Amino acid sequence: MAQAETHHVLERPSFDDPTRLLIVVAPYYKDIADQLVTGARTAIEAAGATHETVEVPGALEVPTAIRIASNSGDFHGFVALGCVIRGETTHYETVCNDSSRALQLMGLDGLCIGNGILTVENRKQAEVRAEAAGQNKGGGAADAALHLIALSRKFSRKTKGIGFKPASDNIQMAGKN
Repeated sequence: MAQAETHHVLERPSFDDPTRLLIVVAPYYKDIADQLVTGARTAIEAAGATHETVEVPGALEVPTAIRIASNSGDFHGFVALGCVIRGETTHYETVCNDSSRALQLMGLDGLCIGNGILTVENRKQAEVRAEAAGQNKGGGAADAALHLIALSRKFSRKTKGIGFKPASDNIQMAGKN
């Protein structure tokens, strides 16, 4: 059904300043992960950014790897990739919910993360969504991270006289009078 739907896609941002992303992928389903990575790399390179890729054992480790890498200060954004296919136990819900929630919490803390961890009912759904020449969810996750980086840069610029001035400004002003 999702194949027949049309969606609005934002224009990919471009950057004047160097932009570097880390792709963190859980290759549990290697063929699906490879397609996700291909899509992500293509999107990042199309924006003129650079990337590095690391692998972790599973979807639950993706957020931890991103947090570890974020402490280095070497990356402007992150792309989380992997696939969780529903099985016979409740482990599916745990992995889906916990990995997604951890990524969301880091995003709310200011990290620019595109979430491309597929959560699907069966392998066919994963294949359709991962295919770089198809739904390209890896490329979509990279684009999301790129948009968040652009937004972060837009709003991290110096303010234009809005808000409080540091106390040191008041001291300097008093000394000039």
